[in-house]
Formats: sequence, C-alpha cells, structure tokens
Amino acid sequence: MVSMRSARVSALALLILAIVFALFALAARAQTASDEYVALGDSFSSGVGTGSYTLSSSCKRGVYAYPWLVAQQRANTSLTFVACSGAATGDVMTSQIQHVSPNTDMVTITIGGNDIGFADLIYQCTLADCSARLDSTRASLPTFLPPRLDTVYAAIKTNAPAARVVVLGYPRMFSSTGCLGTFGITSTERAKANQLADVLDQVIAARATAFGFAYKSAIAPFTGHAVCAWGAWLNGLNVFNTTESYHPNRAGNSLGYAPLVRAAVG
Repeated sequence: MVSMRSARVSALALLILAIVFALFALAARAQTASDEYVALGDSFSSGVGTGSYTLSSSCKRGVYAYPWLVAQQRANTSLTFVACSGAATGDVMTSQIQHVSPNTDMVTITIGGNDIGFADLIYQCTLADCSARLDSTRASLPTFLPPRLDTVYAAIKTNAPAARVVVLGYPRMFSSTGCLGTFGITSTERAKANQLADVLDQVIAARATAFGFAYKSAIAPFTGHAVCAWGAWLNGLNVFNTTESYHPNRAGNSLGYAPLVRAAVG
C-alpha cells in the first residue's frame, strides 16, 4: 500500500511539474510572439508635417509618425511601414497592399484624401477663390469615393482576414479663427473646407464599418487643435515648405492619431 501510494504521489508530482513547464513554455512563447503590424496609407500616415523623414525621404516616413509611435509603445510589435506621401487608393493597390498577408495581425490606414485632392485643394485656396471647387468636391464625394475605398478595404480583408484593421479619418483643418497659417483663405472657404472634411469622414466611416473594420474619426480629437489654435496639432501654411502645410504636426501624431489606434488595438 505504501509503495502504491508513493507511486501515485510521484506520478502526481510529475504531472504537476509537466503542467508547470507547459505554462512556462506558453508564457515564454507569448512574450516572444510578435504582432505583425502593417501601416498603409497616405501622408497623414507617413508622417508628413512632422519635419523629420529619416525612414524614407521619398515617401516622407519618419519616427514621429503615429505608426512608428504605436509600434514603439506596444511590446512585441513588428512594424512594416509602407504608407507614402501622395498615395491615393490606386497607389495602395499597386505598391502597398502586397505587404498585407495572412500573417498580418494589425493594419492601420488613412486613405481617400488624395483621391479627392483634399490637401492640394486647401493649398489652392491660398492662391485663388476655391469656394465653388470645395462645393463641387463635397457634392461628388459620396458617389466618387466609395468604390475606390471598397477596392482597398476588400483587398485588406482578403489578404488578412483575421487582422485587426483600424481605418482613421481626417480632421477639420480650421476653427473660426484666422492667422498667418490661414493666409489667403477666407472664413467662408475655411467653413466649406471643414464641411468637406465632415462629408469625407462620414463616407470613410460608412465604408470601413461595412467591412467590419474599426473606424476612428479624427474630427472630435482634433477639435480645439486646428490651424491657428493655441497648441495646434495641425500645421498651417508653410511658404518655405508647402508640403508641410495642412498636415498633422508631431503633437497631432502623438496626441491625436496614436491614441486613436491604441484605443482600438491596445
């Protein structure tokens, strides 16, 4: 009886040790596992406006852009950063989407602004009356943009069906206050540019939601931080480097966009 009991105790001890070793192995694997994060999109994702493009001068990718910040903030996150200044939906399909695969765990994207010429349109407002063009762009946007967004979103879904996808919107550029940063842009044009941003926000939100993606609007977070605001998160007109104009600055990336992504993926 004693030897049988001892054998049972020994077997139980071995079982406990095996369970403990298995738990340690699982914990070690969890610690070394890496979330594969692919950052797609345009200048609002590449970091244009932050003034530093050490990761890619041609695409203007830098370490102050929200994708880089998110990857640094999250433990065991491996970033494939392919967002590029000037990218439209067609560019995502030709030169970015191939980086999204079944191994991708996370995807972030801002896209659609260049399809409607959003930033260029606002810059043109500094040179000439753009009120009518703002109106016409806003009117055509709900039919023009959705098919283009659907092409990109469907490709992401196909390439990485299990990935957590966060689609980010664009902010309103202006408050009711003008300054040197809004030089040449009338109060009416500023109001119409914000109306265009609102419609763009609604269209992107609807299409992203239709694909089951998390949509994070930038309208509310950037309110109070528009061009000319104290503590602005958006650059105004920069006559010495127009590319920097009307894009999120470093605070806009770190305090505006990065928290939106973190709220969605942890």
